[in-house]
Amino acid sequence: MRSLTKRALSAEQLTAMLRESTGLGCSVEAELTDGWFNAAYRVRLDDGRPAVVKIAPPPDAVVLRYERGIMATEVMAHRRMAALGGIPLPELLYAAPEFMALSVLPGTPWDKAADRIPADRQAPLRRELGRIVARLHTLAPEDGRYGYPAPEAGLSAADWPTAFGAMVDALLEEAGHRRTALGVAPEEIRALVAAGADVLAEVTEPRLVHFDLWPGNVFVADDGSAVTGLIDHERAFWGDPSAELVSLALGGDTGPGSDLVAGYREAGGVLDFGPSTLHRLALYRVYLGLILVVECGPRGYPADHADHVRDVLGRWVAELRAVRPDRAGPA
Repeated sequence: MRSLTKRALSAEQLTAMLRESTGLGCSVEAELTDGWFNAAYRVRLDDGRPAVVKIAPPPDAVVLRYERGIMATEVMAHRRMAALGGIPLPELLYAAPEFMALSVLPGTPWDKAADRIPADRQAPLRRELGRIVARLHTLAPEDGRYGYPAPEAGLSAADWPTAFGAMVDALLEEAGHRRTALGVAPEEIRALVAAGADVLAEVTEPRLVHFDLWPGNVFVADDGSAVTGLIDHERAFWGDPSAELVSLALGGDTGPGSDLVAGYREAGGVLDFGPSTLHRLALYRVYLGLILVVECGPRGYPADHADHVRDVLGRWVAELRAVRPDRAGPA
């Protein structure tokens, strides 16, 4: 999908940008069109290395508040995961305020490879992904704060209820400013989040949450033998590890008996699936739904997509409303 946040560069402009920062130019092989926020190009650097170059939106592009400083967030998350080890990633070759250059991963995004992977490899792959995610969730912020790392966003706090409340409020304020039709009253969403403050407060150790591990951001070997890499960490925040299940669920079962959770627990991850966790998961689904709806305006997505994600948000709000209907606020 074409997004207004994608910076269109000619091959000459791209190679000039790289050369200015790295001393190396490139030849452009193809634009990679799967991403929905940054522009990305498959290139060959002047020294012969293949690479993927991600380009930040132009300075005058309209972005959501949580997206301010988003490339620096991705670089930080990538470096922390790479230093930890045990998480398959492309190599970060170069990073600058306007772009990052990465090595080319082996394999294929899982959503494109799914039909070719033998059925008997699906469960082992999900278990492996669970182990990788558990490893990712050992990463903690150096300052102990929750929320988005980029100071430009101004969406961090000393506790999770405050940080998460600010994250939701920022999206609701964006929706109000842009007159975005949510399909549900903002006052109800605020009341539902306020009603979950007690279960949010049970999260007392912030951890790195990727929050975008849908199958398109997970590379796998073409024969299904291994997970070969995670990409696109820009939505990462410090918070509740269980929030990861929201995007992971887009690729398969994430319930207590699932292969993914089994792998997660094998690697030392803890998920209890008690009432508090289920309540928080309902809150995090609504948060993702808000992102999907509110981003439609600044990114210029078509009306049919906006209608679809608005329906998704409505369904997730109904599920959250059903968690504790006695505290859901006005209908």
